[in-house]
Amino acid sequence: MNAFPIGASATVDELEADPHPLLARLRAHEPVSWLPALDAWLVTRRDLALQAMRDAETFTVDDPRFSTGRVVGPSMLTRDGDEHARHRDPFARPFRLDAVRERFTAVVAEETERLIDAIEPHGRAELRRSVAGPLAVAATATALGLDSADSAQVLGWYDAIVDSVTGVAAGRPTTRAGDEAFAELRAAIEPSLVTGGPSSLTPDEIVSNAGVLLFGGIETTEGMIANAVLHLLSNADQLALVRADRDLLPNAIEESLRLEPAAAVIDRYATRDVELGGAPIRRGDLVTLSIAGANRDPATFPDPDRFDVRRENAKLHLAFAQGPHVCIGMHLARLEAHSAVARLLERLPNLRLAEPAAPRGLVFRKPPELNALWD
Repeated sequence: MNAFPIGASATVDELEADPHPLLARLRAHEPVSWLPALDAWLVTRRDLALQAMRDAETFTVDDPRFSTGRVVGPSMLTRDGDEHARHRDPFARPFRLDAVRERFTAVVAEETERLIDAIEPHGRAELRRSVAGPLAVAATATALGLDSADSAQVLGWYDAIVDSVTGVAAGRPTTRAGDEAFAELRAAIEPSLVTGGPSSLTPDEIVSNAGVLLFGGIETTEGMIANAVLHLLSNADQLALVRADRDLLPNAIEESLRLEPAAAVIDRYATRDVELGGAPIRRGDLVTLSIAGANRDPATFPDPDRFDVRRENAKLHLAFAQGPHVCIGMHLARLEAHSAVARLLERLPNLRLAEPAAPRGLVFRKPPELNALWD
């Protein structure tokens, strides 16, 4: 506590509400700091976060404490080295950029139009639950070959699995509802549809990875869309630039990902005693990498707290991580965000916030509600 006084005074409430002032102080003075509130080392400097992401031999996900693994079993999210490749490789082809564009462009466009059709006549809506979330559910269901399952059923599985993972992370056992949801998901999955063909994975391993894709595909994409809309509607000058030049929209979404990544932190476990940024990390220690902190590192991003749709290096953000665990679904997530944000701006005249909103959350950050009006 004497060596890391800023980290020692940090609270979970501070990290959930608005962590950025704290992350800035940590990055400047304690770039790798021990936070008793998290019982973990927190890495906030971009170069150090990158170093840890790229070194899976020293900073691994392969640890029995990893909460998602305890709920859904072994998967690409909870394995490193050859086992990670064995789990990830069968899914790589269906999520490549060309494959995503071919399979999902029409699906995402049609679902976006359907969702906006439903809200347009009313002149107001809560956009996270009426557009961002349902679009993420529909695209994820298609990716998993769950076209026959309705969105409410898929969302029910997702909610139950998320609740179970959250409980395990807090030291509680898996929930009965979570176990039942995972069993229903297992029964609904057709392995060859998920992987795009034969693979060396067992049916249970394919379902475990499907559970990971279900969780990541809904949670982070919903947040990505909601945060992008929030940033644009909260910054009139930047919104005006995008309205005047729609070619700026893709970079605006990258800038939103930089400013407020939907997944604010990722966890690793030290496999050996190691020094990182001057901190004496011990074997077995939990090392939490702050993507939110790294994405506002002024050494890479001048004026880092400003939302700037013309920022030339916005794509250097780490919102999709890097290294062997770079997000497999990033191309699909971008496709959904581009479609949703573009059509909301085009179809809803004078789209604006009905009330102030701000992202919240320790791990996954998005506005609890995003109430909007239009003419």
